[in-house]
Amino acid sequence: MYLFRWNILAGTKAVVALEPSFPEVEARRAANLGLFELPSYFAVLYPSCRSSFPVALLLSHLPHSGTGIHYSKSARFPSLYKLGTSLDTNSHESKDYMINGVYHNPRLDPKNYLEGPLSDNPATRLRQMLARPGIVVAPGICDGISARCAIEAGFECLYQSGAATTASRLGHPDLAIATMNDFVEAAQTVCSINPTMPVIADADTGFGGPINVARTVKSYAMTGVAGLHIEDQVQTKRCGHLMGKQVVSREEFVTRIRAAVLARDSIPGGSDFVIIGRTDSAQVLGMEEALYRLRLAADAGADVCFIEGVKTSELLKKTVAALAPRPVLVNVISGGLTPAFTYQEAEEMGAKIIIFSLVSCVAMVHAVRAAMHSLKKTGTDFSTAQGMDPKAFFQVMGLDEVVDFDSRAGGSAFQEV
Repeated sequence: MYLFRWNILAGTKAVVALEPSFPEVEARRAANLGLFELPSYFAVLYPSCRSSFPVALLLSHLPHSGTGIHYSKSARFPSLYKLGTSLDTNSHESKDYMINGVYHNPRLDPKNYLEGPLSDNPATRLRQMLARPGIVVAPGICDGISARCAIEAGFECLYQSGAATTASRLGHPDLAIATMNDFVEAAQTVCSINPTMPVIADADTGFGGPINVARTVKSYAMTGVAGLHIEDQVQTKRCGHLMGKQVVSREEFVTRIRAAVLARDSIPGGSDFVIIGRTDSAQVLGMEEALYRLRLAADAGADVCFIEGVKTSELLKKTVAALAPRPVLVNVISGGLTPAFTYQEAEEMGAKIIIFSLVSCVAMVHAVRAAMHSLKKTGTDFSTAQGMDPKAFFQVMGLDEVVDFDSRAGGSAFQEV
């Protein structure tokens, strides 16, 4: 019988012990953990050792650096840890991935995502979509209704637009008014509708310095967002298709990207979360500077490159060629700086992701304006609401799925709706 015991020590630490020679073979067996101490954030499953091979699982809360605890993840069992090397959640993994100033994480190599079925993990699924043929089309959504409509239309990826979210949640323009919490709460709503659907989210400037950027990345990842983009505008930013933009230095932009990558790589168990570097410098400092900044961002670990406001098809082609093999994202806004490319045209020019940031919220403004003017003029909503009774509306919002779940769980409250 292998040694397995745990004790609470003064309410702050726990000891988990497995014989050092404990083998790492069958899936039911734990990795070789040796003997070590952890803070009290831990869980042990099957402590009664009903079989000869107990399984010890650690929660995601890892010891802070400086505790003197040195261990590394089990290759076969990502939730298990064994003695060996230091795992500093702030820097350990990322340091290993910088080679001559260029980030290279073998685990995130696109070749690793070419085969197999699409994952139920949204971040992994997004990486699979990026690694495989075809452009990723992500319509901009701002709330549960727009997300439902996009999914109903058959889209396989969504884009949570910062401008659309600010308008929908706050009724304000895209002028750095929304906070990180506003965006995270919106993401929670959208991601809960279909947890396997990749959602790319706008993270503005990262909402502060490096530690704020790190908090943003981890907060987005915890909501189920698949990836985010961080830009080089100043904190008092504005929509990328408005005039008068100001950008930070190259160094500060790279620091933001580096902080995002470090935060992603410190997520226990390894994360496929996608980091997108966005520059707004093309309209301020010129296209060559924008390309240079994105090369720096890619070297710092950005997975995807995004130049806001690409004004011609020739410039988009140049961007794709200059940044290859990094995937390029293009943002199309009707009446904005970028021509109204179709996603088919963008794919032909080499773009890998296309987002239509305001497709939902602009349509909402048109529709709601028309409905309100009609109601004011006619005294009724018949002309704008006809063709969709309450039940039909709720069916778009997932009524049938909710009723079915309630029934399968043994409920009876919604047998008739």
